[in-house]
Amino acid sequence: MNKNQEAIYDAKKLGAAKVTILGLQHMFAMFGSTVLVPILTGLNVSTTLLFAGIGTLLFHLLTKGKVPAFLGSSFAFLGGYFAIAPKLEDGSSNIEMIPYACFGVACAGLLYLVMALLIKLFSAKKIMRYFPPIVTGPIIIAIGLTLSQSAIDSCSSNWIVALVAIVAVVLCNIFGKGMIKIIPILIGVIASYIVGIFMGEVDFTTVKDAAWIGVPIVKDMTVLGMFGENFEVSKMITAVITIMPIALATIVEHIGDISAISSTTGINYVKNPGLHRTLLGDGLATIVASLFGAPANTTYGENTGVLNLSKVYDPFVVRLAAGFAIFFSFCPKFAAIIQIMPTATVGGISLILYGMISAVGVRNIVENKVDFTKSRNVIVAALILVLSIGIKYSAAGAIAFTIGSMTISLSGLAVGAIVGILLNAILPDKDYVFDEETPADTGVNFEVGQNH
Repeated sequence: MNKNQEAIYDAKKLGAAKVTILGLQHMFAMFGSTVLVPILTGLNVSTTLLFAGIGTLLFHLLTKGKVPAFLGSSFAFLGGYFAIAPKLEDGSSNIEMIPYACFGVACAGLLYLVMALLIKLFSAKKIMRYFPPIVTGPIIIAIGLTLSQSAIDSCSSNWIVALVAIVAVVLCNIFGKGMIKIIPILIGVIASYIVGIFMGEVDFTTVKDAAWIGVPIVKDMTVLGMFGENFEVSKMITAVITIMPIALATIVEHIGDISAISSTTGINYVKNPGLHRTLLGDGLATIVASLFGAPANTTYGENTGVLNLSKVYDPFVVRLAAGFAIFFSFCPKFAAIIQIMPTATVGGISLILYGMISAVGVRNIVENKVDFTKSRNVIVAALILVLSIGIKYSAAGAIAFTIGSMTISLSGLAVGAIVGILLNAILPDKDYVFDEETPADTGVNFEVGQNH
């Protein structure tokens, strides 16, 4: 049990007004990061909010309502979206390829289910031996580095607006207290957005034309959008092979998040309801979201920060935040305000975010005391990094091969992840042991501003 006597596990005693405010606080904590993913990828903002809420409720249902976690948009899959469905030259969504990318992410969600089953059958300790920090750390580093070019390109549209976003996030992260420290992305977006308005970077025509109420699902962006006249099996297979390996990093992220929530609340959720249930909830939420054209879901560090700040650990409060997210998803005008965000604002936030992703990969290696005096560890890390980044920035940008009439392309991240996992399994002297009794925050959370 939690040693903190101030902790509140039943929010009802606080009254309806305070509970509502706490729920809104959780929604705002996740908001900046969650809506940034559809802006970067071209996915629909309203759909994203809808399935962040639905995914959270599904997660709570499958974990018996015990874990106070919010599921928002995952940054880890950005490289997969960019590889399969890059935005068009005019910055608009790649409607033709988005369904393929979403299908790939849905298949990645299936890996969560497989991992959940393996952990249920054999225990987390045995399974996690094959996914140690020497594999996941370099993969996470590569994810951030391979995304860096797009951030610079976006910043270059207006460096002043971008710098406002960067400075705001840095100041909030370093000097902020309480909620300010937890929502640096949201504050950075608002500050930069305002400067962008004054500099003439924002056109409100789309907002004026948008309806107040609308359906938050766009059929052409769902997986059903694949099955038209131009459907290609090779594109579908390429999407699956490119995106699925990323799930190996996000599964470890998930375990780190659940461990962090356990540490915050004083309750070992790794044991009860168990990692198999939390992985099942996260995986199914990702599958459902992706099938309907929303980004992959993941447990959010920002919301763990809110738990730490408020000392209110009742999962009902998080479910209330999910309800608010669903409510706002039915307002197209609200989504339009987000979608017209200046490109440079997105670039400034992304510049920090992608760097942070790589940084937490380094943290993952350092905090788990990976021994680089061992040749096997050096070889595994080296090949993951060189293959992931080298293939990405090669002339071809991927490794392509033909099977019959189909051309399959493997991204650098996919190749690096597969090679790293295989090498770690084959080479002797595996030394990583996962501790189920006292799980540690493994430092792989992809969010900025968490306050564990």
